[in-house]
Amino acid sequence: MQRNSILNERHRQLGSKLDGDTWNNMPIPWSYHSDPHEEVIATRTRAGLYDVSALNIVNVSGADAEAIIDQLVTIDVARLKPGSARLAAEVNEAGALIDDIMVIRDAADRFRLSHGSGATPATLAKLAAGRNVKIESDQDVHILSLQGPLSAKVLQPHTSANLGDIAYFHHADATLFGKSVVIGRGGYSGELGYEVWCKAADAVSLWDSILEAGKAHGVIPCSWTALDLTRVEAALLFFPFEMPEGDTTPWEVNMDWAVDLDKKADYIGKAAVLAAKGKERVKQAGMLVRHDAAVEAGAPIFDGKDQVGVVTTASYSRLLMQSLAMVHLNKANAAIGRTYTIRSKDGDFSAVVVPTPFYDPLRRRTYG
Repeated sequence: MQRNSILNERHRQLGSKLDGDTWNNMPIPWSYHSDPHEEVIATRTRAGLYDVSALNIVNVSGADAEAIIDQLVTIDVARLKPGSARLAAEVNEAGALIDDIMVIRDAADRFRLSHGSGATPATLAKLAAGRNVKIESDQDVHILSLQGPLSAKVLQPHTSANLGDIAYFHHADATLFGKSVVIGRGGYSGELGYEVWCKAADAVSLWDSILEAGKAHGVIPCSWTALDLTRVEAALLFFPFEMPEGDTTPWEVNMDWAVDLDKKADYIGKAAVLAAKGKERVKQAGMLVRHDAAVEAGAPIFDGKDQVGVVTTASYSRLLMQSLAMVHLNKANAAIGRTYTIRSKDGDFSAVVVPTPFYDPLRRRTYG
């Protein structure tokens, strides 16, 4: 069943036709009348407002909520404190990634799960059978993401929350422009940013109010093309596009931080994923391409006559004036500084393996 953002009319007014690829069954604004590269500049230097309501949000509550989520993911859920969140991997019995999930804890017995297009709903339903838990897909929630160095300055005068007290991946109940919301610090851009979780009935008013408050600071609405450009610059993974093998393990995409090796509780695929550590076939890496445009995802990477990898996602960053590629390379070929050839549909291009993220390599802007 198709979902729709209550902000669709605003997106159409900004130039989106909402007729491109959907995500999670929701039409999304891939482009506006504005240049997405200029939207990236706004995000990096001021702030940009994104509608990320297409995320799948599942509310999990009840006495068994923690135990069920603990069986689902690779992190130790018991360590999460109310008001905090953490990214986790979800793997199958073979230890392969089938989704990445943001586990958000609101109370001892109340969680929100933000996930992509993986198998999470079906797996949750199986785990919940006969347990004291309530699982609901939240079809009402809308999420407005203000990303950029001026985001706190724009929001602070209009919210009851002290944004300076909200650490990265933490959140608080608050009012914003008089509306009840949850404000969380995070985002998908590699910048300081805040996500405003609100009811659908309040989303248009909040969208308009944020843009009006930010006008004097140069804040603009931004499309999903700009969001994708910023996330590639920040080398942030997007399930399933960075997992093209179909049986990719967390270790192969540098998601070591999403697996708690000392977790005592059992979970789906625990033995297999732990046994896969150190047995990586490929490694997630970044490459700078000697080209004046983006190469395409799926383009093979060669060392002479031997294929050594594949492009998973790529973009041309006008901000960095570089053609960027997120890639999977054979483990033996992933050393920084190695040069290979990407065989794109537009020709063969030399590319060098470099550290990631491409932008803000220490992630100081994100964490502050």
